[in-house]
Amino acid sequence: MSEHDKQKHKQRMEAQKARIDERVAQAQEERGIIIVLTGNGKGKSTSGFGTVTRAVGHGLRCAVVQFVKGTWPCGERDLLLQHHVPFHVMGTGFTWETQDKDTDIKAATKAWAQAKEWLADPNLDLVMLDEITYMLSYKYLDVDEVVQALKNRPRNQSVIITGRACHRAVIDIADTVSEVRPQKHAFEAGIKAQKGIDW
Repeated sequence: MSEHDKQKHKQRMEAQKARIDERVAQAQEERGIIIVLTGNGKGKSTSGFGTVTRAVGHGLRCAVVQFVKGTWPCGERDLLLQHHVPFHVMGTGFTWETQDKDTDIKAATKAWAQAKEWLADPNLDLVMLDEITYMLSYKYLDVDEVVQALKNRPRNQSVIITGRACHRAVIDIADTVSEVRPQKHAFEAGIKAQKGIDW
């Protein structure tokens, strides 16, 4: 690289740093945020659990409600329970496994009762509502009630919401929304889900 090119690169990087520094300086509001991880791709819950793990590493108090999980092992849960993160697991699994709408609604309602309690707890810094989007899509939970609980949570509490097809009313009140899109998935090539990688 010539001296001229090096100098131009340095000037571009200095200008970029100045823009970023200015944005950081302007972002002064301190409050909890709502993060939505949605889309059809793999990794939404994994991303959410990564954030919970980060928060625990910084000494924050976290809680997790898993809405579409059965009783099978969950590596993230096993790890976070060792760090005293409370979990509520809906426990019925996927609706196509139970094939019993009434049972699913009762389980969702019970899980939501725990979620509401944690969303009202000012001692919790972060609450993860894993795969709650399905409960809204299937109308097992009332979207207006969920939105109100999210809006009325303690000011400094953050919430992570995961799952496909997130309801527009939830996206509208979220601070950060990321959509995970699939390009390839090992399962489509006949590769079995692997302990420690997929679950």
